[in-house]
Amino acid sequence: MKLIQMQGELFEAVQLARVFPDSKTFVDSVPKSEPEKILHDYTTSKDKAGFDLKAFVLEHFTLPKPAESQSDSPLDVSSLESYINSLWPRLTRTPHHTETNSTLISLTHDYLVPGGRFNEIYYWDSYFTMLGLVRAGRLELVESMVKNFVHLQETVGLLPNGNRYYYARRSQPPVLYLMVDLLWQEKYQRQENGLKTMMPYVEALEREHAFWMQGERTKTVHGYDLNHYRGGSTWPRQESFYEDYTLARSSKNPEALYRHLHAGAESGWDFSSRWFADPQDLATIQTTDILPVDLNSLLYGLESTLAKFYELAGDTQKSKQFAAYTTVRGEALRKIFWNEGEGFFFDYNYKEARQTAIVSAAGIVPLFVKAASVEQAAKVDKGSFTKLLARGGILSTTVQNQQQWDSPNGWAPLQWFAVQGFKNYNLPQHQLITERWLSMIQQRFTRDKKLLEKYDVVNINQHAGGGEYGVQEGFGWTNGVTLEFLKTTV
Repeated sequence: MKLIQMQGELFEAVQLARVFPDSKTFVDSVPKSEPEKILHDYTTSKDKAGFDLKAFVLEHFTLPKPAESQSDSPLDVSSLESYINSLWPRLTRTPHHTETNSTLISLTHDYLVPGGRFNEIYYWDSYFTMLGLVRAGRLELVESMVKNFVHLQETVGLLPNGNRYYYARRSQPPVLYLMVDLLWQEKYQRQENGLKTMMPYVEALEREHAFWMQGERTKTVHGYDLNHYRGGSTWPRQESFYEDYTLARSSKNPEALYRHLHAGAESGWDFSSRWFADPQDLATIQTTDILPVDLNSLLYGLESTLAKFYELAGDTQKSKQFAAYTTVRGEALRKIFWNEGEGFFFDYNYKEARQTAIVSAAGIVPLFVKAASVEQAAKVDKGSFTKLLARGGILSTTVQNQQQWDSPNGWAPLQWFAVQGFKNYNLPQHQLITERWLSMIQQRFTRDKKLLEKYDVVNINQHAGGGEYGVQEGFGWTNGVTLEFLKTTV
């Protein structure tokens, strides 16, 4: 599908001229008339004296609005919990016929968007949002979103970053199994024919596993087949075209740089020193060279979940197959990614055949999926993890730079991974993390009457910064994790 707000002369002119401060604005816009006519008008007008590119775009395209402004559903700011529950209707979208020539991919069921500039469903965001939806008694919406992801997988051929055509060639951290397991625990486990109803979702999990085990997404290290992010393009990301194009101007290998940027976006950590040769320099990004500890941990979780469901279904052959995958990947996590001296798990650079030096919250995810040994978990509790503890929760990394997935920023999903990880091993740190996060969120909410995408967990009275865009309001995964913490600490 050729969409003029995603490619071509007009697209590049708009993005490189910085008509809009946010590169995502134009790719989310919708043509007001036939694209061919708009392009013809542009071609015949662009070289005339006094031509105003921004005025041309405003005349011919409808621009996106912030997600939470698209509903007049009232907000209740009387308490943190009431505010979160009053946000669900504002962030809910009902499927309808997608506007002609929109970059939005149609979905089949209701879904939630994160908020702010993010006006579409997002893959890994949605799991953390679902935690709050379950607590709010919105289980039907959780299942609707799972159905949408299965639909996207069948339509696009993978679970995409989000339901936009410009996201259709890259995925995100594989968390569908967590959504499916949530449905199983909260609904179908207690139903007579629950397992039978679940099987189409289980089959979708198997398709996701097959996607990640494709040759270009695996690398063999010391006899173990492990995974890395790859993205799906050697061209600038359309939603960040200006940023990528500008960064690549001084690169000796722009195509490789673009591949690393796409892979970084696929990781969900876009961007972080985890992916850089020089922790201070985005231009040294090398994402595809890194075997991420969190990605391989989540795949361990996916494989163990498939083994469980196939055992319940009586498919002994498949159950043993995925149990064997789990055993091997678990060994790899405890050997390849574990650093005994640091008492922590680290990413692994397969090209350099060594662990990276970046202490990050990703190193706690082996505990989240119960892949760490009891001894390792106890050492994580006392080891390099302590460097990540801040006044408002867990830091993304200990590196300070201009990236949003580095210090001093903390993110709701990383708090969830850490809290659940320590709970799995009966380690007390989960209480401290929960208390610090909720204390910071409550203090900020009392002052600002809103929740945000990310937080500065070191200087809790300051706004988080870094990255390619400003801090967004809403916000799906902050709402979900915070409500879950509120309910479990009562």
